[in-house]
Amino acid sequence: MTTLQQLLPGTVVAPRNTGLRRATRALRPARTVPGALVALALATGLGATTAEVVAALLGAPLGWVPVNELIELAGRSTWPELETLALALAGAGALLLVLAIVPGRPRLVPVETNDPLIVIGITRSGLRRTLRAAAQQVNGVERASVRLRRRTIEVTVMTSGESSGQMLRQVGAVVGDRLAGVGTLTTCEVVVRLRRRAA
Repeated sequence: MTTLQQLLPGTVVAPRNTGLRRATRALRPARTVPGALVALALATGLGATTAEVVAALLGAPLGWVPVNELIELAGRSTWPELETLALALAGAGALLLVLAIVPGRPRLVPVETNDPLIVIGITRSGLRRTLRAAAQQVNGVERASVRLRRRTIEVTVMTSGESSGQMLRQVGAVVGDRLAGVGTLTTCEVVVRLRRRAA
């Protein structure tokens, strides 16, 4: 808390998680591929059906959609015969609704900024490369790999010599410092794993 905030007791300090939530919401990818597929399928199907109905009303059916055959099939079919098709269509509709409702996974990791109206992100691959380079600077680490998970950042270091817990703690500290230096808005815990190379 700054001196000004100490002097003004009514001042509300925005928590770090508020910025993380706002940035994550802004960086979520749009559902463009499922939306475009559904829009294309609906536009094609409904457009062809409309053209067929209008042409049939004018006395010159186009023959694109077998409307009469579909009406006859629906008239002589019973529910058990159409049950599988109806369930498949209902399942496809439910899947599309879930895709529309459930937010996508952000491709960028939010980075802290001073301006609350600006949202900046770093690519996940860029953050992995940055953290891998930081881990490889520690003495005794020959190679490192980084995996970004939902709740953890998993750093796997490879060494051929004798390693100690001190080296692993040092890798964790260096990776944590690099995360703080980049300014990522993340609540992930850094987990360091050791893999010894066979002699």
